Amino acid sequence: MSFSLFDVVIFLIFIVALLPIYRRGKLEGQRLRLMRRIQQREDGRRLIVMIHRQETLSIFGIPLQRHIDIEDSEQVLRAIRMTPDDVPIDILLHTPGGLVLAAEQIALALSAHPARVRVMVPHYAMSGGTLLALAADEILLDPNAVLGPIDPQLGGYPAASILEVVRKKEVAQIDDSTLICADIARKAMIQVRHNVEKLLRRRYGKDEAIEIARALTSGQWTHDYPLHVDELQALGIALEVGLPEEIYELMDLYPQPTPRRPSVQYIAPPSGESDAGGADQDLRIKY
Repeated sequence: MSFSLFDVVIFLIFIVALLPIYRRGKLEGQRLRLMRRIQQREDGRRLIVMIHRQETLSIFGIPLQRHIDIEDSEQVLRAIRMTPDDVPIDILLHTPGGLVLAAEQIALALSAHPARVRVMVPHYAMSGGTLLALAADEILLDPNAVLGPIDPQLGGYPAASILEVVRKKEVAQIDDSTLICADIARKAMIQVRHNVEKLLRRRYGKDEAIEIARALTSGQWTHDYPLHVDELQALGIALEVGLPEEIYELMDLYPQPTPRRPSVQYIAPPSGESDAGGADQDLRIKY
C-alpha cells in the first residue's frame, strides 16, 4: 500500500492538530493527581483552585485575559456545596480580580462554610481576589506575594476618582453622563465597603473591621497597588507567611502560554538543594 505526498501531509496535519489535545489531557491528569495528593496530605481538606492566566484561544493565538466571572462563581459555589460541613476548604488563588457580583458571591459562600477556610496566595490575589482572602479564616501568603485594594472600578475609572471630579467642579460644569457615573460610583463605594466590613467582622472587632474596610475601599491607592506582607500586617490583617511546597508544584502545572520566546529563563537547582544567590463605557462595576 503506497501513500502519496498529499496523504503524508494530511497525516502530519492530523498529528499536529491532536498534539495540543493530548498535552492538555496529560497536563489535566497531572493536576488532578497532585490535587488528590495535597488533599490527602492535608487530612482530606477540599482543595479548590482558581488560577487566572492570560490564556490563548483555540489555534489562532488570541490572548485572553481571565478574571473572576460568573462561571467561576458557579463552579466554586458548586464545589462548596459539595463539601460536607465538617470538611475544611483550601482555596489556591492567583487572580487579578474581576466582577463584583461574582467575587462577592464566592466570598459570602466561603464565609458561610461551617468548617475552616484557608486561602493560599503564591503570587498575587488582587482586588476581588483580596475580597476572597478576607472571607477566609486563614490567609497564607508567599513572602513575596501581594494582595491589593478593593475599591470598585466603573467604566475603566476608579469610583473614588469619579467622585473626586464631582467634588472639585460645580454641578453646572459637569455633563449628565458624568453625574450619572458619580451617582453609581457613590453607591458602589458604599456597597463594597459594607460588604467588606461584614466579612471582616467574623474575624475582627467592629472598629478594626471598619478601619481595614475603609483603607482597602477608599481609593487612597491606585487599583493595581501591590500590598505586601508588611503593609497588610500594618493594616491589621492577620496572615501567615509560607506555603506548602506542593502549592508551587501545582502552580507549575498551570503554565502561561508562550507562543514566543520566553522572557525569563533560569536553571533550577538539583532536587533537594537551593541556590545561593462616558455613553460607550462599560458601566458594570468591577474590582
